[in-house]
Amino acid sequence: MTQPTIIPRDRRPGAHLRMALSLAAGDTPVLPLRAGKVPFGNCPACHNNACGGRPNMKVPGPCLCPRPCHAWAAATHDLAVITSPVWVAAWRQAEGVAYHPGGAGLTVVDLDNTDAITWARRTLPLTQTVPTTRGEHWIYWGTMPSANGVRPGVDIKSVMSYARWLGPGTGATAPLPDTVRALVAQKPSPARPVTAPVPAGGGQCRHRTPAFLERGIAMAEQRITATTTGVHATVYRTFLAVLAAHGGCGCLTDAHMQRLFTAAQAKGESVRHCTDAWTNALARLGM
Repeated sequence: MTQPTIIPRDRRPGAHLRMALSLAAGDTPVLPLRAGKVPFGNCPACHNNACGGRPNMKVPGPCLCPRPCHAWAAATHDLAVITSPVWVAAWRQAEGVAYHPGGAGLTVVDLDNTDAITWARRTLPLTQTVPTTRGEHWIYWGTMPSANGVRPGVDIKSVMSYARWLGPGTGATAPLPDTVRALVAQKPSPARPVTAPVPAGGGQCRHRTPAFLERGIAMAEQRITATTTGVHATVYRTFLAVLAAHGGCGCLTDAHMQRLFTAAQAKGESVRHCTDAWTNALARLGM
């Protein structure tokens, strides 16, 4: 991928769309962000993943509706899509521009505080650096799995994730170092498996019905994704509801928990917050 031609940031009407077109011209997949630095929620046609659940797919692309309503998976560099009426309407409401680093062949090391920046300067090779509200984005060529909280104040945004566009920054973009890859490779899964026994009596557990469980997990994902305020509380209440409905018979798996953690992390929750909410919900239910 060739680096896009960058135009200066501005806040005039249409600035977000112009920036998006500039980035897309360099094959960087983009999407609009609404207030709170979050993507637009599912439209009515995609409510409860009725359109097929684009975020669960492994490649970026416009939602099947085709509105920009599936976070990173809606990111695109197709100029016809970006300038379509439904996307232009979203750009008019947008508070910022985001991009899918993995779709652009990039990895963003998101350093959230001064301690994290100090660690990066001591540990990682110099690369393109972009100032953020609280820290810096260090951008490397190459892709890898995304993960939050890989160490204090450090998130990795690459495949199946989005990052805010905050300008071109400074410095030349370096290849993705093994040091960064190891941060995710060495990190255990944040999902905590449920080990509650299958109910006694030899009867068929209704929670093991695939459609019942899948519907419950999909509704939980949607509840987290759709929230605009009180994310911490919503995540905890959703975890509690899932465990209350499905946790007593051992039907939940790591994959189900990871789906819920991923939805929460897409709203800005850290792995630590997700793990704490899950642990507290387990304790509340005596599991």
